[in-house]
Amino acid sequence: QVQLVESGGGLVQAGGSLRLSCAASGRTFSSYTMGWFRQAPGKEREFVAVISRSGGITNYADSVKGRFTISRDNAKNTVYLQMHSLKPEDTAAYYCAASRNLYSTGSYFSPGIYDSWGQGTQVTVSS
Repeated sequence: QVQLVESGGGLVQAGGSLRLSCAASGRTFSSYTMGWFRQAPGKEREFVAVISRSGGITNYADSVKGRFTISRDNAKNTVYLQMHSLKPEDTAAYYCAASRNLYSTGSYFSPGIYDSWGQGTQVTVSS
């Protein structure tokens, strides 16, 4: 099991930007499909973005497509989520997650395929 630590959250005005980072332990980081999820109070955990092991494939929730970008640097054992044009509805705790499964168009959005989770970092977008 890989250990994950998120950072970069904070308070930002609507229309602003933030970059989240997720640092992973271990020497097999490149073996993991990596995802970002978020959860607002009283809401279910929802998929945000995913990136394949080599970074060649990405996908996004419709609600963030065109505004968020996921990337990874396997040499640094780090995955990123660059967020632009933030909206109040983006307010949530953001979690990175690692999966031993290969990227799949049929399941990348499902929390159940992810084996390890970070502790979360709070993103708050004000009006």
